[in-house]
Amino acid sequence: MYRKPGTPDPIVVSHLNHWYGSGETRIQVIFDATLSIAPGSLTILKGPSGSGKTTLLTLIGCLRDVMDGSLRLLGTELNGASEPAQVALRRRIGFIFQAHNLHASLTAQQNVRMGLEVHGTHGNRDRYDDAAAHALRMVGLDHRLHYLPGNLSGGQKQRVAVARALVGNPEIVMADEPTAALDQESGRVVVEILKALGRERGTTTLMVTHDDRIMGLADRVLTMEDGRIVSDTAPR
Repeated sequence: MYRKPGTPDPIVVSHLNHWYGSGETRIQVIFDATLSIAPGSLTILKGPSGSGKTTLLTLIGCLRDVMDGSLRLLGTELNGASEPAQVALRRRIGFIFQAHNLHASLTAQQNVRMGLEVHGTHGNRDRYDDAAAHALRMVGLDHRLHYLPGNLSGGQKQRVAVARALVGNPEIVMADEPTAALDQESGRVVVEILKALGRERGTTTLMVTHDDRIMGLADRVLTMEDGRIVSDTAPR
């Protein structure tokens, strides 16, 4: 696992609580979550449906407002953070979801290029295509640059989505069930790419998954039940 001396943890959560609804219908879904995630690590968050995994992931990813407790992301406190501050942090994160959400009318390269355009990445726009092609080569799809999603397999589509998340060199990757629709080989390829980025670039990955086939690749596995983190282990 990659870590420069003195590098602070990019994700630090302390006594985090979260609720849905209001008044009599208010339901607590996260209870006193406390954790710290090291740079360059691949951490898996698992647990049954409804345990709070995705809620915690979206809180850490600045997709929900922090209600109670402390959540520091890349050195910025999210409790009370302004919308511009949260937007700036989102631009430093790559998001991968189970649904690849590719645009059917765009080629693989064009879909990945959107990862730079949507996030307002600075740099020479003439190099965006080169960057997209490089990201696709990284996930083994250099021979599919100009293919439309309709002409790609399910595993190839998900790898395009991974390339789109990684093209801007994010400091953190948030992945929600990225291997659920993939066969064992394709799923392992996706996770090994993320793990390699941790070693080589210090990219930190937090992944929600039920996929037992990839648990052994993680540096750390957190288990949630009923909104609480109930175990924290490092696979052998």
